[in-house]
Amino acid sequence: MRWPAGCPGAIEAFDGPEERKDEEVAIVEHAEGDRRDFLFLATGAAAAVGAAAAVWPFISQLAPDASTVAAGAPAEFDLAPIASGSQIKILWRGKPYFIRNRTEAEIKAAVDTDVTKLRHPEPDSARVKAGHAKWLIASANCTHLGCVPLGNQGEFGGWFCPCHGSVFDTSGRIRSGPAPKNLPVPVYEFLSETRVRISGPAVLT
Repeated sequence: MRWPAGCPGAIEAFDGPEERKDEEVAIVEHAEGDRRDFLFLATGAAAAVGAAAAVWPFISQLAPDASTVAAGAPAEFDLAPIASGSQIKILWRGKPYFIRNRTEAEIKAAVDTDVTKLRHPEPDSARVKAGHAKWLIASANCTHLGCVPLGNQGEFGGWFCPCHGSVFDTSGRIRSGPAPKNLPVPVYEFLSETRVRISGPAVLT
């Protein structure tokens, strides 16, 4: 039992068995409540994680594939402004390409070349599209170390690389110097007489 609070000379007495039992029950009930709250929170968190894990595959399917992003998109170019005997340099997928409008004399020189004497044997017909022989589209990176050759220069009237002296003819084929391969041709198609679509990179073979 306890003395009434505030009584003179009151002292704190030890609780009796019944009072201690009531306090123990209260402590147990409080602990059980905390445990239920913890289990509820833990179960809720697990359910949230499970739901997120179930939804993620669907979200990831909506994201574009990395290879698709890296591949880039086809690009169309207007050839009408390019005069006969001249060329332009374009950029596609961060790489430079030449588009050249060849003269009849340049086409004849490319066709008449003895392919068997070339370092990288390729007939001119394999580097242009049938019916569009005047148009040459090729990589603008020298196959030696990647420099950009200068157009309408060199012994064969095609390109001359100022870095190490490689010379290419009017078909973009290596004729002299250290370059091991011809200027590669990208994947492309004509949409009209003066419009072309490039859809694949130039790859050395």
